[in-house]
Amino acid sequence: MKLYDISQEVFSCNVYPGDPVPQKQVLASIGDGDLYNLTAFSMCAHNGTHLDAPYHFLQDGKTIDTLPLEKTVGYAYLTFFDGILRADDARCILQNAMRANPESAGRILIGGEAVISADAARVFADAKIDLLGNESQTVGPEDAPMEVHKILLASETVLLEGVRLSHVPEGVCFLFAAPLLLAGADGAPCRAVIIR
Repeated sequence: MKLYDISQEVFSCNVYPGDPVPQKQVLASIGDGDLYNLTAFSMCAHNGTHLDAPYHFLQDGKTIDTLPLEKTVGYAYLTFFDGILRADDARCILQNAMRANPESAGRILIGGEAVISADAARVFADAKIDLLGNESQTVGPEDAPMEVHKILLASETVLLEGVRLSHVPEGVCFLFAAPLLLAGADGAPCRAVIIR
């Protein structure tokens, strides 16, 4: 068994433009004569490697704590793509995943500099996939992410954004990307891991 950490380190992570940057505060330090080391931190739920729940863009959508963990843990299919991912590309990815392992077609991870188009999002939404992961801090175009988010989140596809995949071989894998249990939140950070 081999583990691949596909998460970003929190304090040096990428941040979507306009979101607050994670902050670290040392509350106690053995080096300063305290009995122990103690750290506090603050961050946006969408900093670094994180999950989007439907509530992120849909007022009546499910919050992160109400989503089944099975959406974020299980077999997945990893592929790589650069550029704008169109409907035909999405169909091809799903077909390849189904051929490789039908269970993996429910969780799709896309490495590279892929931007999901609205048409591709509709293909994934129609397929009722549980999760779509990508390396960007947003699944849609950075300057206009709303349409793609709404299409996918309306179908209750969980979005795993900000993963790091270049060191992981393409194909079927086992994904563990459970979110922090944040009641009523629109998203949550996670420590995403691929198991081979």
